[in-house]
Amino acid sequence: MSPVAGVERMLVDGALVPSSSGATFATVNPATEEVLGVCADATAGDLDAAIGAARRAFDETSWSSDVALRVRCLRQLQRAMSEQSDELRALTIAETGSPLFFTRSAALDEPIAALGWVADLAEGYEWTIDLGAARPLGMPARRWVRREATGVVAAITPWNVPHQINLAKMGPALAAGNTLVVKPAPDTPWCATAVGRLIAEETDIPAGVVNIVTSSVPDFGAPLAVDDRVDMVSFTGSTDTGRKVMAAAAGTIKRVFLELGGKSAFVVLDDADLSAACATAAFMVCTHAGQGCAITTRLVVPRRQFDEAVGITATTMGGLAAGDPLDPGTVCGPLISERQRTRVERYIALAGEEGGTIVVGGGRPVDRPTGFFVEPTLVIGLGPDARVVREEIFGPVLVVSPHDGDDDAVRLANDSHYGLSGSVWSGDRDRAMAVAGRLRTGTVGVNGGVWYSPDVPFGGYRQSGIGREMGVAGFEEYLETKSIAEPA
Repeated sequence: MSPVAGVERMLVDGALVPSSSGATFATVNPATEEVLGVCADATAGDLDAAIGAARRAFDETSWSSDVALRVRCLRQLQRAMSEQSDELRALTIAETGSPLFFTRSAALDEPIAALGWVADLAEGYEWTIDLGAARPLGMPARRWVRREATGVVAAITPWNVPHQINLAKMGPALAAGNTLVVKPAPDTPWCATAVGRLIAEETDIPAGVVNIVTSSVPDFGAPLAVDDRVDMVSFTGSTDTGRKVMAAAAGTIKRVFLELGGKSAFVVLDDADLSAACATAAFMVCTHAGQGCAITTRLVVPRRQFDEAVGITATTMGGLAAGDPLDPGTVCGPLISERQRTRVERYIALAGEEGGTIVVGGGRPVDRPTGFFVEPTLVIGLGPDARVVREEIFGPVLVVSPHDGDDDAVRLANDSHYGLSGSVWSGDRDRAMAVAGRLRTGTVGVNGGVWYSPDVPFGGYRQSGIGREMGVAGFEEYLETKSIAEPA
């Protein structure tokens, strides 16, 4: 698993295979712009073969009914990934530009550990619940509720934290007894194919249960949403693409899980430790160059403390310069691609056009002539209707806005189409919890509390998605419910 390799192959029906056409596409290190190597560029026929293999594995093998096998296989995969974590870490940094420190948590180590939690959950899960005897419609009956696998799951994943999102879908889906077709993003195919190689070589997962198909085409996975052999689509990505997935899946009324965009608010109340709060907000938006859907990109502070808050935030962001992701001290690495850097730069320019002021950053680091780097950027002076305030940028750009008390802070935080995450800081825990309870968002950190964990459900309100990933709720997204009765 060298971070510089030749050709990465897909996993289809238990075999590591090239594209049927022989086509490949290159991947690029976002910090150096060097070509890392090439991946198999799948054809429509390859995707069809993967769907067929997943369908056969679900319909014709014992995978969906053999809990013990599934638990053993998940633990084998966790062990294999742990044993090869150094190689996976080097690959992850090279392909995604993720800073080294971030791979010690959400970018690699935590997702690997989460496989063990999912295996434990499946092993102890109450698959059948006895409801006992009753007299429905006056007729004595004994009833049970049974939880069963949904079937073939299509997992369509983005590029920002591929191990986290790939495994957050694959782990629960497999533990629940489903089979999978995984379509990773064109920017980060290797993180997925590396896991596919370990599945093929180090686990007892039967052929066809997991299929990983790579393509240079961003919407290559679209047929998965309309194919009637697929029972569920689990998609993480932009809200615009999520709408298309949802619409396409409607034709076959298949289950859809969507984890979409965010424009989350970091709310600071007037009795909070302003220095700690603003420094934390600055650090969060710089982490992995702001390429996270749950990152809080709107800092909402008391109006009378606005200038002080901006000064603290600016000082912190100014000290978090974009740097080499291999450096243990780097927090803000490169953006994933030239395309994404151009997108972020357009939003920074738009901030000025909309009447905002760039306090820190706003350009490319002068000491980074190579790589897709953007300076951590702090923006003030924008109204609540500005596009930079309302739209997801996916870069190290933080907007600061003033509020006039708790009610106004809640209003501003909730003034969004999104509702994925948030943060509240206050010197009074009860006050902070009260505000947290009023935020229309799926996750909230109070005074720096960290919600990210395999046992905590993650997902959003409104246009941030449908359903939950991780936790028991995330596991049960991949289960059907069957009720059974017989005469008592």
